[in-house]
Amino acid sequence: MNITVTIVLFLFLCIIFAVGFWASKSVQTSESFLQEYFLGGRQLGGFILAMTMTATYGSASSFIGGPGLAYNQGLGWVLLAMSQVVTGYFVLMVLGKRFAIIARKYNAITLIDFLKVRYNNNKWVVLLGAFTIVVFLFSAMAAQWVGGARLIESLTGLSYTSALFLFAIAVLVYVVIGGFKAVALTDTVQGVVMFFGTLILLIATIIAGGGVNNIMEDLVRLNPNMITPYGANGDLSPAYVSSFWILVGVGVVGLPHVTVRAMSYKSSKAMHRAIIIGTIVVGVIMLNMHLVGVFAKPILPNIDNADMVMPTIAQHVLPPWLAGIVLAAPMAAIMSTVDSLLLIVSSAIVKDVYINYVNPSATNEKIKKLSFGVTATLGILVFLFALQPPELLIWLNLYAFGGLEAAFIWPVVLGLYWSKGNQYGAIASMVTGIVSYVVVDVFYSSSLPVHPVVLPVVLTFVVYVLVSLSTNPKQAHL
Repeated sequence: MNITVTIVLFLFLCIIFAVGFWASKSVQTSESFLQEYFLGGRQLGGFILAMTMTATYGSASSFIGGPGLAYNQGLGWVLLAMSQVVTGYFVLMVLGKRFAIIARKYNAITLIDFLKVRYNNNKWVVLLGAFTIVVFLFSAMAAQWVGGARLIESLTGLSYTSALFLFAIAVLVYVVIGGFKAVALTDTVQGVVMFFGTLILLIATIIAGGGVNNIMEDLVRLNPNMITPYGANGDLSPAYVSSFWILVGVGVVGLPHVTVRAMSYKSSKAMHRAIIIGTIVVGVIMLNMHLVGVFAKPILPNIDNADMVMPTIAQHVLPPWLAGIVLAAPMAAIMSTVDSLLLIVSSAIVKDVYINYVNPSATNEKIKKLSFGVTATLGILVFLFALQPPELLIWLNLYAFGGLEAAFIWPVVLGLYWSKGNQYGAIASMVTGIVSYVVVDVFYSSSLPVHPVVLPVVLTFVVYVLVSLSTNPKQAHL
């Protein structure tokens, strides 16, 4: 165990706790608990909005799994990963002012709130949407908890189970008490740490490898394919790489934990500032982290578990105190994604199901206690699920992303911009998206030249349009 690294990470967690407790004051004193706990009162400025989107999207798959795959695949995976640069731009430009204005008009606190009112209060749209969020985001949460536990395990020497327990306590305490505002403010701290931490680590890795030219020569000696766009095994085809522009680029507008940020900013000026800042920050972070993964290969060629590349190279090329600061970056990414996913799943259960269909007249105090309880219970369930971790957690995370995008992208985007879209089209599109994605991923993913999300996204678009045009009842007014 490296004591210095552990102490620095502990101090970082203390800062996060302090921010969470401070943010909890506004939750306790707010007249509208739901607005404050799940949406931060819709008062995010441009910088905080950019950082919370960046930190939420940058997850364990970006900082643990992503560099691990880049370590094995080479520069081809860096090229693939850079499709994520457009994430913030697409979310805020596609949804933008219109989504925020309509969300306020509908008094929508969650994505499901928007879908409910837009599709004539159809119960099946709400229940199907909530079910999809709970199932797929539960998988995504599990991936983050595994990443956090593995990071703590590698730094402290604790067993995986003990590290997982420590991570669970750290996240649950400040999310349960602080809600969305705690998440947004801690995301800002974490986003800054991620930006500078990844830059420092990349520079140190290049120096340790003797410069970029020397690293490239070593990569060629290891495997000439490592410096090509096609990956170490030649399996990153142009079609497959391009398809990731849908999965982690434009398709992100269908991710509930990302789109809810487009409801939360306070002004159009804040949105425009967030687009610029968010695009730059995401670009720098993603490029730095995945290059670190590739450049670590000739320096440490025998890392067995690819998920350990990032913490291992950081401790190898940096002094302990600086490694502790830098390794706060992946911890920041993981924690910021976990807290957001917890709130989204909790809101789906409390706001979208319980308040809509179980107890519409629930008091503010009842809702508050239930929200705290549901969030804590979800954390415990994810902890139990994560006790048996997958081999490479990035695939679990990307699987969850694909399922959510296949279900939500067209009900959200076409529901926002196409007045003829209706509840029947939305239901048909969501069912088609979920079923087709699972079938394609399970049975045909190895035979397709593109990522399994592509076919369901195209298919759900056709289904949404055809069913809406063929039924076409009275529409909700946008």
